Amino acid sequence: MTELKLYNTLTRTKEVFEPIDPANVRMYVCGPTVYDFAHIGNARPVIVFDVLFRLLRHLAKQGVWDGGKGETKVTYVRNITDVEDKINARALRDFPGLPLNEAIANVTEKTANQFFADAAALGCLKPTAQPRATQHIDGMIAMIQTLIKKGHAYVATGKEGREVLFDVASMPDYGGLSKRNLEDQQAGARVAVEAHKKNPADFVLWKESSGDEPGWDANFDGTQIYGRPGWHIECSVMAKANLGEVFDIHGGGLDLIFPHHENEIAQSRCAHGTDVMAKVWMHNGFLQVEGRKMSKSEGNFVTIHDLLETEKFGDRKWPGEVLRLAMLMTHYREPIDFSVKRLEEAERLLDGWRREIVKRGIRFAPADRAAAESERVCAKVVSALANDLNMSEVIAALHWHADGNESYNGPRLFGSLQFLGLVTFDSMLAWMEEESAAEEQTAPPELETRLEERLALLAEKNFAEADAIRDELAAQGVQLMDYKDAETGERRTKWEVKR
Repeated sequence: MTELKLYNTLTRTKEVFEPIDPANVRMYVCGPTVYDFAHIGNARPVIVFDVLFRLLRHLAKQGVWDGGKGETKVTYVRNITDVEDKINARALRDFPGLPLNEAIANVTEKTANQFFADAAALGCLKPTAQPRATQHIDGMIAMIQTLIKKGHAYVATGKEGREVLFDVASMPDYGGLSKRNLEDQQAGARVAVEAHKKNPADFVLWKESSGDEPGWDANFDGTQIYGRPGWHIECSVMAKANLGEVFDIHGGGLDLIFPHHENEIAQSRCAHGTDVMAKVWMHNGFLQVEGRKMSKSEGNFVTIHDLLETEKFGDRKWPGEVLRLAMLMTHYREPIDFSVKRLEEAERLLDGWRREIVKRGIRFAPADRAAAESERVCAKVVSALANDLNMSEVIAALHWHADGNESYNGPRLFGSLQFLGLVTFDSMLAWMEEESAAEEQTAPPELETRLEERLALLAEKNFAEADAIRDELAAQGVQLMDYKDAETGERRTKWEVKR
């Protein structure tokens, strides 16, 4: 039986994973705030934890945790944050006559649906549940009331009105996830403690809304506060509602360790009286774009939709499976420099594997669908993924099949890529049609000459002049895509006219 090992941020060690309940593996991942379209940084946890979801389901079917029965269920919850001051204000402005939850739904319908479409285009399976924060306001109010009654929260009045604050000093081991010592935080505070706070690290659970701001009615220990929830409380409530007070895995980006995940733990543990909120905490690394931190001020802010549907990045659209592989080529805990060069490398890799699949006789006629979709994943791929999602070992296993001469190499290569969400039966059909169309194209003599010149420059490792030819042709509306000939191993170039 395969043994699953995962790196746990809480303990800073790689541990053998054993579910709390062998009948149900439970995972929660922080999802996007749907004020605007999701950016490429949001895509990384979506892809990483989709791969983990696929692996957990596979191991569950193998019976790894229930004595070989194969009946273990996997429950994957990824939330939608639709309670946020900008969203609330827009809802009040654009839909003044509607109840707030309904107005928010109207504001976020387009962005939430776009996120769902983006995730599907990236090859991600639907989570078991995708709760929205607006669906759990009553639960947030109830949890805050519990924290007040247990002495972990208090009502105070600040400059912007009344607030309910979490009292971090009431939790002796606050800071255990981020390894931040509370005394050090107090000593290192750069600004004076706000007068209404007991401690500079105390954080907002509920904030009063002014008369012209949106909010919900809430009663806290006899104090009526029309307001809205703080950021952290929503995930504690949605996780509990869908997975219980304690569950197996909590995931998200590295940037969420503090304060978001630290404060989730504080709220949940203190409300429920538990030793942990989640058994394992997993975090994916940061993402840069072309060597710089992504930001609108830098001019390198790019959404998933931009990459899929526009030519904003690299003067072309990028297929979802290429974006997915580009994300997975680096171990999930390491930082990524997301660049055009990286996407081109991912596309070359994927195209090479797809050519090997076709070359080895895997058929994609309509009658072959059931057989193709039932192809099994390679055991080496599963073993590599079970080692804390070790993608370098996964890619080595894929190359091993692509280079092998055994009859099983082709089926295992396709089965493994299918398991990873990098190909489907339909995507292979579409790709084969594109390849066929490209082969039938005849380049004009002057274009053929420039292509040959560029290939010669690449062979000489004169990349600067080769790039100059590529840029020259791109300016004329001709997009070049390099690939390796499956028979000879030589570099080839296909082209298309950008529409």
